[in-house]
Amino acid sequence: MYKINENYLKLQGSYLFSTIGKKVAAYKEANPDRDVISLGIGDVTQPLAPAVIEALHKAVDEMAVAETFHGYAPDLGYEFLRSAIRENDYKARGVDIALDEIFISDGAKSDSGNIGDIFAENNRIAVCDPVYPVYVDTNVMAGRTGEFIKETESWSNVIYMPCTKATNFAPEIPKETPDIIYLCFPNNPTGSTITKDQLQEWVDYANKVGAVIIYDAAYEAYISEDNVPHTIYECDGAKTCAIELRSFSKNAGFTGTRLGFTVIPKELESNGTKLNALWARRHGTKFNGAPYIIQRAGEAVYSEEGKKQTQAQVAYYMNNAKVIMDGLKNAGFSVSGGVNAPYVWLETPKDMTSWEFFDYLLNNANIVGTPGSGFGPSGEGYFRLTAFGTHENTLKAIERIKNL
Repeated sequence: MYKINENYLKLQGSYLFSTIGKKVAAYKEANPDRDVISLGIGDVTQPLAPAVIEALHKAVDEMAVAETFHGYAPDLGYEFLRSAIRENDYKARGVDIALDEIFISDGAKSDSGNIGDIFAENNRIAVCDPVYPVYVDTNVMAGRTGEFIKETESWSNVIYMPCTKATNFAPEIPKETPDIIYLCFPNNPTGSTITKDQLQEWVDYANKVGAVIIYDAAYEAYISEDNVPHTIYECDGAKTCAIELRSFSKNAGFTGTRLGFTVIPKELESNGTKLNALWARRHGTKFNGAPYIIQRAGEAVYSEEGKKQTQAQVAYYMNNAKVIMDGLKNAGFSVSGGVNAPYVWLETPKDMTSWEFFDYLLNNANIVGTPGSGFGPSGEGYFRLTAFGTHENTLKAIERIKNL
């Protein structure tokens, strides 16, 4: 009889957003006349930018002609897209990244889960708490997390770095030494950021103890403050300790078209083995490349018109974030985030648990958010609202909350 990967049996409950989806579906079925507004999942609502749509149409037309037809993409991705990324995301910020250090993929979520393939099972991980669930769950699947401790809702072999109001929702260097450190800034779910000097401390620490940082920069396009780094490679020494994940989903609305990339510098190595070469082998073996038409669409994001149009979309969502922040503050809530990220992190009122507030908001205001406890132990007592809704629905939702 065949055997299954028993690590999957260790996964706790349902995936957070699947649980939310089921609860909302049940509520809508029981209350078909209710107008439910979702400020929960971080999915965009604005259509793709005109420059992106034009590039998609042009690429589709190319695929209809034998001379310009494209099949499998190159392992690392097409050079036209990697060159645009290098010039705009890195060289423009004074960072030198080589073309063969950029790996195009179908999204940062896939890469954040798959990157663990190149690391041994006995590596110990450190995560911010609260944390994007994919980081922990994929390490559970890989057998790195040890046993689940029900009393503390945590894993025995995971170093949790509490991100609380006392730390401005940023992690502090852990007392225990990790092998792999997951950092996400601007942060999902709290919307918090750290300064370049603070990030430099993490880079120095990782190099000192021989750890690798997996840096999720999916929300860098939303950074508005000058002292917040857009890439970890702005820090000295980052190329010898850091892998960076990027996404087109949030900066350009590619949630339905799927595109992202991972940067692994060739200086990053473990006992003489270059991680860039390992990921290149993994990438070529398990991935056949993002579609040509989607990569052309990604290239268009970096065009003059594409930049203007996608920046306007970012501004649209950040205006929503301001509406949420101001509205919640006026209603007496304690809130953070919403300045460099499209997420607002609020304390639940009246000593409600995160899921109690979820039910309260759904039943009394017909609004969907995300319970903070779904992101880890330190998320209990907090709640995430996203600015990715339409402006009209955002205004309507805040008025409902004010009237509770």
